[in-house]
Amino acid sequence: DSQERDRGITIFSKQAEFTWRDMEVTLLDTPGHVDFSAEMERTLRVLDYAVLVISGADGVQGHVPTLWRLLARYQVPVFIFVNKMDQPGTDEAALLTELKSRLDERCVAFGRRGEAFYEDIAVCDEALLERYLAAEEPIDDGTITELIAARRVFPCLFGSALKVDGVDGLLDALAAYTRMPQYGEAFGARVYKISRDAAGNRLTHLKVTGGVLKVKMTVDNRAGAEAGEEVWEEKADQIRIYGGAGYETADSMEAGGICAVTGLKKTFVG
Repeated sequence: DSQERDRGITIFSKQAEFTWRDMEVTLLDTPGHVDFSAEMERTLRVLDYAVLVISGADGVQGHVPTLWRLLARYQVPVFIFVNKMDQPGTDEAALLTELKSRLDERCVAFGRRGEAFYEDIAVCDEALLERYLAAEEPIDDGTITELIAARRVFPCLFGSALKVDGVDGLLDALAAYTRMPQYGEAFGARVYKISRDAAGNRLTHLKVTGGVLKVKMTVDNRAGAEAGEEVWEEKADQIRIYGGAGYETADSMEAGGICAVTGLKKTFVG
């Protein structure tokens, strides 16, 4: 967007699709600037995981604790990427201490393995710590994945996006320590954004939260309608999978997928 290019910041949330080591990812890029936090907050409702980007040069800035509280409200598991570590004066140990004190003491550096790493993981969960100290069981990747999903551990990784340093490590951590949520068979979806394309078509951006959405399928609001609210039925004319400004059409979208739908006039965010 021209405004984004002029200001050098993200203003509007946008979608991108990519694959990393057999993991298919839908990335929803959202604004971090306080002036556009509403655009970010709408997106939190449909995230499986969040990557919170912190400036290594600036540390935990004023708006970051607010973002952290919102992520807690929506119970989103969080990976932290501390960026700009190529700039002079950045100190990984000092930054990790700041993350622990200002965000959560269960922030754990995921750059290196070893006894200290597993001790840091163990102290994040009382029952796990007891088993670890008694040497009853090792801490495997499955256990770490469960702790992250339960917001008991917050992985922290460090690097420089500009120099593509540490980015592979972040993506590898996402591949190793995330899991696909379980969804029901009945169709459901949550709307997180309403927009219009260049031709003026109304777009309903949503995450399918159960079953399958198919082109020309009739959808309704019965499951979420409150007392006295109008009940409606509409057809999903077109399913679009966006990548920035461009998109591809699809015949269907399974649970967990993010897409934009045309033909829906009465949908709203939430």
